Amino acid sequence: MPKIEETRPKYLQIAHHLRDQILRGDLRPGGDVPSERQLAADWGVSRPTAARSLETLRHQGLVEKRQGSGTYVRGPAVHRRAHDLHGRAKQPPKTSPPGEHAVMTSAGRSEAPDHVAKSLNLAPGARAVHRQWVTRNDSGPIALSASWFAPDVGDRAPKLLDPDRIPDGPLRYVEHMTGRQGSYAEDRMCARPATENEASGLELEPGSAVLIVHHVVYDLQDHPLEFVEATYPPHRWAFEQGYPLG
Repeated sequence: MPKIEETRPKYLQIAHHLRDQILRGDLRPGGDVPSERQLAADWGVSRPTAARSLETLRHQGLVEKRQGSGTYVRGPAVHRRAHDLHGRAKQPPKTSPPGEHAVMTSAGRSEAPDHVAKSLNLAPGARAVHRQWVTRNDSGPIALSASWFAPDVGDRAPKLLDPDRIPDGPLRYVEHMTGRQGSYAEDRMCARPATENEASGLELEPGSAVLIVHHVVYDLQDHPLEFVEATYPPHRWAFEQGYPLG
């Protein structure tokens, strides 16, 4: 039976476990999700608790219930950029989709912006570890991404400071070096004008509108482990979700 932590309600523990499997790709779009009966048996909880965990995933747009059939993982959003870049962070690295490649632009320590420091529970002005890269294809930049870690993580995982590619991926490397394990992630999306750095990296006019995705990975103790900020130019990303009326 999976371990249930007492720090969060049981239904959230189950929902976070399933969400992690979906984001990693262990549960793939169109595939079925364990039933309420199966979840109740596996986790040692009541059927209503299991049902509430599935309802949480439905509200998040990750699964859909088909009457008389079961619950299934929803298909990915248009272009799937946020999922491709972040949802599979713990999977072994694979080759990029045809025609796409990522170029590291910087790595090292620098003062964390206020929103990064707040997300990582750092003091204002703290110098955090960052890695920045641009994903491109033949049409130009697809996304500008920056991954941030707390200073002590950089002390224990020194390859983060090197702009070279990390074979197992930054998150797996950090888990191996620190003993901390990523448990679940939370995403936040918004739109705003591009900063000077973002406009330059994405080859946009200053002040162009961009989509921002903040992706925070938490460990088993609910402490933030990694903060990723991805910036997408216009017409390169879209979010789609269908839902019933009435």
